[in-house]
Amino acid sequence: MRRALIVVDVQKDFCEGGSIPVKGGADRARAIAEMVQRSAGSEYAHIVATRDHHIDPGGHFSDHPDFQNSFPVHCVAGSDGSDFHPTFASTATSGAVDEVFYKGAHSASKSGFEGSAEDGTSLADWLRAREVSDLDVVGIATDHCVKATALDGATAGFAVRVLLDYTAGVAADTTDKAIDELRGAGVALTGEPVVLG
Repeated sequence: MRRALIVVDVQKDFCEGGSIPVKGGADRARAIAEMVQRSAGSEYAHIVATRDHHIDPGGHFSDHPDFQNSFPVHCVAGSDGSDFHPTFASTATSGAVDEVFYKGAHSASKSGFEGSAEDGTSLADWLRAREVSDLDVVGIATDHCVKATALDGATAGFAVRVLLDYTAGVAADTTDKAIDELRGAGVALTGEPVVLG
């Protein structure tokens, strides 16, 4: 068994002060950074991160968002809001994170498995090339991109676990629904998500 950690979208626009902030996002960014520093080179064979990286995602950006499939403008490629949250950024650039996967240039792309590294390698191919079998998923938001990444990981044949203590959810009802979906798909769950919405 080789286990990898996927850190989903710990970006400024998804934390307090960002364009679509998730309450508790900044606190989870700090907790994830601390966990990554503790775990790098020991618990995980690899640690990767995903980033929303929108150029022209069509209807995903909306002046009248439904906050399910459409949202206000966020994580535009090259913008300050698309950067990792500062408390995670220093960890990500310290060598603890092995690769970053960018998603959503021209689509919504909630799942990290829809993204690719700068060289074009998909997340699934990158993990398989390193003989990873098991995944832990953390990040923002529990009820959106964390859920989508975990579900796609399970569909791709990985044994997936979501560490809810290291996630932040947008709202209690959608987070509860996401947890039910994850459980129904055979994704293991530990802890409790932060939901301050």
